Amino acid sequence: MPNVKNRLSIFVDGNNMFYAQQKNGWFFDPRRVLTYFKTEQAEITLVNAFWYTGLKDPQDQRGFRDALISLGYTVRTKILKEYYDDSSGRYSQKANLDIEIVVDMFNTVDQYDRVVLFSGDGDFERAIELLRSKNTHITVVSTEGMIARELRNATDRYIDLNDIREQIEKTDY
Repeated sequence: MPNVKNRLSIFVDGNNMFYAQQKNGWFFDPRRVLTYFKTEQAEITLVNAFWYTGLKDPQDQRGFRDALISLGYTVRTKILKEYYDDSSGRYSQKANLDIEIVVDMFNTVDQYDRVVLFSGDGDFERAIELLRSKNTHITVVSTEGMIARELRNATDRYIDLNDIREQIEKTDY
């Protein structure tokens, strides 16, 4: 059996995870997330951690973004766009960072053997299939009711946030 390589990259779809955490009623600590996945298996080397988030304006979430950077995350941002929904008559804000996530995944593909993707978005299905065809081990972290069936089916391993709550929950509010 070939030697399993253990270079890990983590990709966090921040907006998707915000809603997943809100649904669960608790929030995870970005520092504890890094610690959990670095120590989950022996000999794991964390090579990259990316965090993607939408901003109301360039100063939005400045303290949080600075904290992420100091923890070692590469932070990618996009200004939220406002959309009008004809059917509901409501405005909503969205900063779709799916393309940025996929570009970073493929731009750094030679640096890792394992990916942990924090998202439930089915749009990642094809990217995950392609990464798996390159012998990359893919773990998707999300929560019930927010994980697309096609994404869950495309991954090597699915972890529900609630199953690792004790290890990653933010405790110092």
